[in-house]
Amino acid sequence: MAASSIAKAVLAEDRAPAPEVEAPPVPIRRRPLHDEATERLRDMIVEGRLAAGEWINEADLCHQLQISRTPLREALKVLATEGLIELVPRRGAHVAQPSARALADLFEALSGIEGLAAEFAAARMSAADLEELRQLQTRIEQRREARDRLAYFHDNHELHLAIVRCAGNAAIADIHARLIARLRRARYQGTLSEARWSAAVEEHAQILAALEKRDARLAGQLMRQHVARTGDIVRRSMDEGAAGRAL
Repeated sequence: MAASSIAKAVLAEDRAPAPEVEAPPVPIRRRPLHDEATERLRDMIVEGRLAAGEWINEADLCHQLQISRTPLREALKVLATEGLIELVPRRGAHVAQPSARALADLFEALSGIEGLAAEFAAARMSAADLEELRQLQTRIEQRREARDRLAYFHDNHELHLAIVRCAGNAAIADIHARLIARLRRARYQGTLSEARWSAAVEEHAQILAALEKRDARLAGQLMRQHVARTGDIVRRSMDEGAAGRAL
């Protein structure tokens, strides 16, 4: 082959596009069935569709959720760690029914830990953190306006978790996760009072304003009062229920 032909062949090879490398296929990710079951059961307990003290009918729940007993039992184990379910050897499981005293202790502890978290958050949160809190505040106000109680509860839960994350303290976050899990149903009961529901949204707006001003003392004080008031509503509700049953 002539030198000119060889040169042209080399140039053509240099200009040829490199073969495309195909990206590996993205796997379809599905949530484990017991995670879905855990979420559904948690909402049923929180909303009172599974009442406090009620024994779990596995056959009935399997039929409702269209699942087998294995994912149901895995879900019950998760909820037991959260304090929403009590597992009784050789008898089954029932929805936890904490005493008024136990709930008072839990709310007192939660008030202290969330108050401390708000103080730290005021000093440590970033501009992005603050924007996330503003967005969550807008969402809970929209849920209240739409009277979507369960969606409000989920967004409000996320707002409390976000403030704790902004505190930047792993020990506080760990203690808080265990406390708020055990109080999940009781906190939802607090929203059943129309007056308390409206007041809680306004209290969160005041907490956000204090955080925006980086006023740690005020943010902590407002958060402690906010949690304590919810605890008081739940306690009064339990007292009224007990008085009604006694009649």
